[in-house]
Amino acid sequence: MFVSLPSRKKSAVRWATPLLFATLWAAFLWSISRPGDARRSLWMDWGALSTGLTRPLDWWATFEDGSVLRLFTALFLHADWSHLLGNLVFLLIFGLPAERVLGPWRLILLFLVGGAISNLTAIYTMGSPDQIIIGASGAVSALIGAYLALFPGARLGVVIPLGLFLEFVRAPAYLLIGVWAGLQVVFAYIGPTFGMVAWWAHIAGFVFGLVYGVYVRAAIARRLRKRHGF
Repeated sequence: MFVSLPSRKKSAVRWATPLLFATLWAAFLWSISRPGDARRSLWMDWGALSTGLTRPLDWWATFEDGSVLRLFTALFLHADWSHLLGNLVFLLIFGLPAERVLGPWRLILLFLVGGAISNLTAIYTMGSPDQIIIGASGAVSALIGAYLALFPGARLGVVIPLGLFLEFVRAPAYLLIGVWAGLQVVFAYIGPTFGMVAWWAHIAGFVFGLVYGVYVRAAIARRLRKRHGF
C-alpha cells in the first residue's frame, strides 16, 4: 500500500531584506572610513538637496545629468550610528514579514520608490535651504505602512519598563503603528528642536506604503479568487 502525501511547498528564501540590511551596513562603513571633508563631499554628491526643484526646467535638468538618482542613493547614506541602527532594526521587524507576502522584488520596489517619494517630500517641506537629505527612514516608513496594510490584525511585542523590572506585552500592531504615525504628524509641527529630521518624509513614506500594501493585498485576493473559480 502506498500512501500519497502532499508535499508541503517550501517557503521562498527571503533575500531582499537581508540584502538591503547588508547594503546599508556596507555603505555606512565605507562612508565612515573616509576623512571628514571627503565624507561631507560624499553626502553632497550622493545625498538629496532640499532645494533646486522649483521649476519644470529644474526637473528636466536632473533627468539630463542623472542627478535625479540622488533621490535613491540618499537612502543608503546615514549620518551616524544611531541613525543607521534605528533604521536597521525597523527594517528587520517589518521588512521580513512583509517580504513573505510581497516577495523580494516587490519589497525592493517598495523600499526604493517609497524612499524616493519620501525624499522628494522632504525637498519641498524642509524650511532650511540647501540641507542634505540622507537616510533610509522614509523607505523604512514605507515598510511600516505596508506591514499595517498586509497584517492589520497582527500583534507586536513591546517591552515596558516598570521600575526595576521589564514587562513584555503584546499589543495590536495598528495601535502601536498608529501612535508612531501620530507622533510623526505632531513632530512635523514642532519647531527648530526637530528641524534636522524630515518628519514629513516619514509621513509620505508611510502613506505610500499603506496604499501600496492595500493594493497588493487586493491583487492577491483577486488572484486567489480567480484561481479557485469564484
